[in-house]
Amino acid sequence: MDWNRIEGNWKQIKGQAKEKWGKLTDDELDKMNGRRDQLEGKIQERYGIAKDQAKKDVDIWFNSLKW
Repeated sequence: MDWNRIEGNWKQIKGQAKEKWGKLTDDELDKMNGRRDQLEGKIQERYGIAKDQAKKDVDIWFNSLKW
């Protein structure tokens, strides 16, 4: 699975992102529309973590997605 599938199915997947990162608002998730760079940036901002850690967290989440 590649990230393009995430972008294409964002409406279905954003609920799983919301479960993982509850500090992200529905509006933020809607606006990012599945774009990985924006997801990582918002996670970094909301959780006060380094860019590398946000990227790692997204990688782990991405690999754990159930379709």
